[in-house]
Amino acid sequence: MRLADTRPPFAGLAKLPEEALASLPTPCYLLDESQLRRNGEILLGVQQRTGCKILLAQKAFSNFDLYPLLAPYLAGTEASGLYESRLGKEELPDKENHVFCAAFRADEFDELLCCADHIVFNSPHQLKKFGPAAKAAGKSVGLRINPECSTQEGHAIYDPCAPGSRLGTTRAQWDAAAEKDPALLSLLDGLHFHTLCEQDSDALAATLDAVEARFGDLLPQMQWLNFGGGHHITRPDYDLPTLERCITRMQQTYGVQVYLEPGEAWALNAGYLVTTVLDALQNGETSLAILDMSAACHTPDVIEMPYRPPLLGAGEPGEKACTIRLGGPTCLAGDVVGDYSFAAPLAEGDKLIFGDMAIYTTCKNNTFNGMPLPPIWAMDETGSCRELVKFGYEEFKGRLGRL
Repeated sequence: MRLADTRPPFAGLAKLPEEALASLPTPCYLLDESQLRRNGEILLGVQQRTGCKILLAQKAFSNFDLYPLLAPYLAGTEASGLYESRLGKEELPDKENHVFCAAFRADEFDELLCCADHIVFNSPHQLKKFGPAAKAAGKSVGLRINPECSTQEGHAIYDPCAPGSRLGTTRAQWDAAAEKDPALLSLLDGLHFHTLCEQDSDALAATLDAVEARFGDLLPQMQWLNFGGGHHITRPDYDLPTLERCITRMQQTYGVQVYLEPGEAWALNAGYLVTTVLDALQNGETSLAILDMSAACHTPDVIEMPYRPPLLGAGEPGEKACTIRLGGPTCLAGDVVGDYSFAAPLAEGDKLIFGDMAIYTTCKNNTFNGMPLPPIWAMDETGSCRELVKFGYEEFKGRLGRL
């Protein structure tokens, strides 16, 4: 296995000694501190050049052991509900704490007010129901808007602007609510939109045109505008100048503080999933390998999105001599990572390393079929590895009943 791969998903492995790799348990997640720091430096540079504020969307990366590493670079955290908001408050108490939820619960809202600084509502009804209490508690209040501008292709599950979307308030919905209750506008300090998914800044520029066309008359009355997430800012080919022009344009035109809340950009290419081949078999013309990791349990986005994650040393199907379908050990027939090609057949005991595994893995994994959760390790600047946390039978059983 060639660890010194220069491709972005694996560049950080060049400093990992072969003996350190051999000592890692499998499956395990390995978080790369140097890559996290690299991403942080890029995001800090955007903030310094434009005056915007960039938050960490914890839904993509919630490994709080490494929050101190990111703290110098980020303005705060973004949460999708009470627990994430509380995590941000506990682990980064001196940073801003933002929260958005499609619908807040009345029995959680008082506790949420103790954690969050900015609270964004999804609908005029939720704004009317909870907004006065948030304002009375001194919170900054926002409304998520839907500019009805789809810029994605092929990922409807991640398109908040798809027809019939439950996320964000359209202009028609706002106008109908404001006509019934004109006082709603006085509750608002800012507007929020989130329409992107792993996209470049050209999609943001198109979205901003739609935001101005539909909600531009409200912007001069706002203190801030949140561009949401989905910005792949730390991807090597991302167009930073266009992003910065977008930020500057909105801040100068409307006098607002611009926020961004990416999740992936903070931890892009900053993690690996190390796994071992348990068995190799043949079904007709299809070569297969069963791994000790599960796509369904340990990398659920592989099936949900779906996508084929990068794999160190492997090629596209047919590119190299042996094309092999990789799958997990669960009883789910579709527990398949994908088809990859190798220079030689895989054998029991071979170790494989998947890239870009810091995002939407540790925060989304599960114990279906009684699969153990992989331990989480971290690798520092020198290639030294340490275990952050490990899990056992108790984590599986504790989710289902009384221990």
